[in-house]
Amino acid sequence: MTHQLKDGGQVMQVGMLARVEGEGGMHIEFKDGRVESVQLNIFEPPRFYEGFLRGRKFTEPPDITARICGICPVAYQSASTEAMETICGVTTTPEIQLMRRLLYCGEWIESHALHIFMLHAPDFLGYESVLEMAKDHAEVVQMALRLKKAGNDLMTAVGGRAIHPVNVKVGGFYRMPTVAELQRLRPALEQGRDDALAAVAMVATFDFPDMEQDYNYVSLRHPDWYPLERGTEVVATSGVRFPVTEIADHVTEFHVAHSNALHASFDGKPYFVGPLARYSLNFDQLSPTTQEAALTAGLGETCRNPFKSIIVRTVELAYAFEEALRIVDAWRDGYAPSVPVAPVAGEGIGASEAPRGLIWHRYRIDADGVIEDAQIVPPTSQNQASIEADLRKAAEQWIDLDDHTLTHRCEEAIRNYDPCISCATHFLDLRVKRS
Repeated sequence: MTHQLKDGGQVMQVGMLARVEGEGGMHIEFKDGRVESVQLNIFEPPRFYEGFLRGRKFTEPPDITARICGICPVAYQSASTEAMETICGVTTTPEIQLMRRLLYCGEWIESHALHIFMLHAPDFLGYESVLEMAKDHAEVVQMALRLKKAGNDLMTAVGGRAIHPVNVKVGGFYRMPTVAELQRLRPALEQGRDDALAAVAMVATFDFPDMEQDYNYVSLRHPDWYPLERGTEVVATSGVRFPVTEIADHVTEFHVAHSNALHASFDGKPYFVGPLARYSLNFDQLSPTTQEAALTAGLGETCRNPFKSIIVRTVELAYAFEEALRIVDAWRDGYAPSVPVAPVAGEGIGASEAPRGLIWHRYRIDADGVIEDAQIVPPTSQNQASIEADLRKAAEQWIDLDDHTLTHRCEEAIRNYDPCISCATHFLDLRVKRS
C-alpha cells in the first residue's frame, strides 16, 4: 500500500511477504533521485536464550539451544558441545567426530534443499510460491522433496529425530547408529547425490542480475576437509586468520536503533558469512566432483555475486551427499558413543558452519558445571550489515523501477542470504519513501 506524503514523498508498506524465515521490515528513503538511507528492521521480540542458559548445567545447552531453530538445530548443538568440551579439556574420538559430521550433513541437506527449491528458485522462475511453481515444474518439486526427505531421514537415524535431535550430548551421543541402520539410507543418499549434481547444472541456467560486492568473507577453515561441524581456525579474505578460540577478540556485537537484533563487526568493519564465504575461502577442500560441477556451472573459485548463492548452495548440497556416503560406507559397529566429561571452571568457544554461515557460542561455567555466562552469535546477525549493503546497491541499481517491482527485487536480495530470523514464515514489511 502506497501513501502520499505532504512533502511529495511516498511511503509504501508491504506486509506478510513469504519465503524468508522470520519477520522483519525494511525502510528505504530516496531523496533527489538517490538512495538516502536503507535500514533492515528486525522487529521480532528478544527470545532470551542467553539469559535463561545462565544457571543451567553445562550439559543442558545441546537440548536448549536446539530449540532456537527447527531447521538448523544441529548448528546450535555442535557449537555448544564444542564450547563445553573445550572448557573441560576433553577431546572426543575420531568416530564421534565422524558421526557429528554425518548428522551435520543431514542438516545441510534438508536446509539447503528447502531454501534452494522452495524459497529461492521461485524468484528465478517467476513464481510467487513453490505451489505455483509445482504446476509447471512438478518434477523439480518432487526432486526437492526427495532431497529434503533424505536429509531428514539422516538426521533421524543419527540424531533420534529430524527436528530438535535428542541423541546429542556433551561428549558425543547417547547411542551410535548401527551399520544396518545407516546402510538402509544409502540408496536415497546415492540418488540425492546424483539429483544434487544435476540441480547444479539446472540452477546455473537461471538469469542472474549483474551485481558484485566486495565483501570481507569470513568462515571456518580446516586443513583436512570442507568446514561443516568444525574448523581449526577462522579465516577471512582480508588475510586475517586465527584460532577459533580467539573469535571473540575480532567480532563485536552492538545494538542499532532500528533493529531488535544485534549487528556485528569483524575487526571493526562489516563482514559476510555463509555459503559464498565458505566456498570462496575453502574451494580447494571441496571434492573433485563438486569442484568440477561448480566450474562447469560458471563459478570461479571465488563468487562475489550474492544472487549466485543458489548455485553455491547446490554445490554444497552435492558435497554433503558425497560426505554422507563416504562416512556411511566407512562406518563399523561397536564404537563408543561418548567420552566422559567432568566440569572444570573456565570459559570456552565453540564454532560450526550452519547452512547460513558461521555460528559460534561462548560459555563460562563454574567448577560445578553451572553456566555463569552465555553468548550465542548466529549467522543472520553477523550478516545484517552486508544485507543492508546489498539492499542499498539493489535500490541504487533499480531506482527507476516502480515500488511493486522494487519490492520484489529487494526481497530477492534478502533471500540470497536465506536469513533465519526466528523460524516464522513471513519477513519483509517494506517502506519506501521518495522525496
